Amino acid sequence: MEKLPCWSQWLLLLLASLALGFGLQTFHIPAALLLGPMIVGVAMGLLGATVRIPTRLFIVAQAVLGCMIAQSLSPAILTPLLDDWPLVLLVLFATLVASGVSGWCLVRFSGLPGPTGAWGSSPGGASAMVAMAGDFGADVRLVAFMQYLRVLFVATAAAMVARIGLGDEAGHGSAALEWFPPLDWRFLATLGIAVAGAWLGPRLRIPSGALLLPMIIGAALHSSGAMALQVPEWLLALAYTLIGWSVGLRFTRPIFLLALRTLPQMVASIAALMLFCGLLAWMLTRFLPVDLMTAYLATSPGGLDTVAIIAAGSRVDMSFVMAMQTLRLFTILLTGPAMARFISNRASPAST
Repeated sequence: MEKLPCWSQWLLLLLASLALGFGLQTFHIPAALLLGPMIVGVAMGLLGATVRIPTRLFIVAQAVLGCMIAQSLSPAILTPLLDDWPLVLLVLFATLVASGVSGWCLVRFSGLPGPTGAWGSSPGGASAMVAMAGDFGADVRLVAFMQYLRVLFVATAAAMVARIGLGDEAGHGSAALEWFPPLDWRFLATLGIAVAGAWLGPRLRIPSGALLLPMIIGAALHSSGAMALQVPEWLLALAYTLIGWSVGLRFTRPIFLLALRTLPQMVASIAALMLFCGLLAWMLTRFLPVDLMTAYLATSPGGLDTVAIIAAGSRVDMSFVMAMQTLRLFTILLTGPAMARFISNRASPAST
């Protein structure tokens, strides 16, 4: 595929993504417009496609997603965390321990360097983990592969769980989609918030700042009544597609061949972490008034952006999901360096 002209690769990527994305949507698969482009991107990346999504477009897509999330947030987002903080901290601590054990096992039984195994297995925002990994001696290529492999697994599994658990209600929002609604000044203001967040986030070195800044600013304006955000469906679909392509096209043939030796251990660690988080979700439903799908997405070890897209396409409590996911992201950002050092010092390959 690398011999095809760039315009041919872009055209194939676009047409195949549209076909698969809307095909999945006809079966009411949540986040179909993310999964379709992501799967096509993986296939084309492994076949040698040379096209890539510019980093700036990926950042802007995250900012648009942040504005979408902001529409579902309010100060009440803190209520479930404060009212049941012992249980929330228990789930958070258990997830951190599980990711640490996963990283230790990867280093012990696959021969991966300690920092690479630690950052690759951290269940935070994938882009934030990759950005920080290089500063701590990790192989950024393998960390990126491990992180986005888990995103692919988690996104697919969560969409399937939503489809099975919610039946035909999965993939439907609270109302019929209006792809091209009338636009007014609120749309321009929303774009302004997204652009400002996309510009400020990386410059302030805030992990996942392009998503978090518009999410926080937009939520403050939206929930206070100062301004109602306007994010039309066509813009969301474009953001979903860009994020899906950005993740999928990272699965290049050279990186896949580099990771092939440790791929079984990577897949096993991802499956084990997903299963453990699923058990934590079941535990949450025993003690909190949340449904299983909400609890599953809240504890799911995927990226913040992909989980948000799936949650938006399902009938779940978005506030609870984003509260848990955001809290875990910041906790992992704080504890990640110490965990990486611990695994590097304590775990040694079994062959030695």
